[in-house]
Amino acid sequence: MSKRSHYMVLGLVGLVVLVLTNLPSRTSTRLKLAIGSLFLPLIGLVSAAQQTAGNAASALAPRGELIRQNEALRHENQQLRLQAIQAEETARENERLRQVIGWQKQNTWKAKLARVILRDPANWWRTVQIDLGSRDGLRENLPVLANESLVGRVSSVSLTHAQVVLLGDSNCKVAARVDNEAHDSGIIGSGGPFDASLVRLACFSRTTTLKPGQNVLTSGDGGIFPKGIPIGKIVDFRAVEYGLFTEARVKLAANLGALEEVWVMMP
Repeated sequence: MSKRSHYMVLGLVGLVVLVLTNLPSRTSTRLKLAIGSLFLPLIGLVSAAQQTAGNAASALAPRGELIRQNEALRHENQQLRLQAIQAEETARENERLRQVIGWQKQNTWKAKLARVILRDPANWWRTVQIDLGSRDGLRENLPVLANESLVGRVSSVSLTHAQVVLLGDSNCKVAARVDNEAHDSGIIGSGGPFDASLVRLACFSRTTTLKPGQNVLTSGDGGIFPKGIPIGKIVDFRAVEYGLFTEARVKLAANLGALEEVWVMMP
């Protein structure tokens, strides 16, 4: 564009300004409003863009805070879950101890509570080790119970520990009787190699009145186990040795695989 064109544009702008300044105030105001309405959408767009940018900036900051809060809540939730698991285990432990202590109060036998500290991993040996020994008054052949039921006897004793041989082991034979009208008697012997909860009861009589579900208790014969300690229940039975004897399978009342505390009956 030539200098002449510049001068013409400047002259035209000056003339417009001069005309606007000399217009009556009412006319000038209307003209200014009209011109302003032409640029108002542009101003609104700029303002909206600035507001949107401000909102985006303010939204980004809380998002990081929300992430931190979410992480903190997740850790807190994990801690609460662990505490709940610990509380549940503590409740089970307290309930078990209340049952054990309640059993001691209901019976007149003198007994000492012991904790199982070692278990033989081989099921066929059926032995556990407890945290009482000769300094606590233990000796061999003392009966061992759990929740009112017989589990075995003390087989060996050291100063601070003792070994308990459990029912079903060939070294733990118990004189027993069946709680029926005939009071059938026999010997609790070894159990099967696969199920530690079952033991064999060999009855001496040829004519027995055994039935599934009948209770089996210690008979008191032999001088090791007092009379009347529960052992388990009859599962089934069969004749052996050409009908000369009867052999029954007995489901033990105590869970030998989950022993944690036992009672040692003292002399």
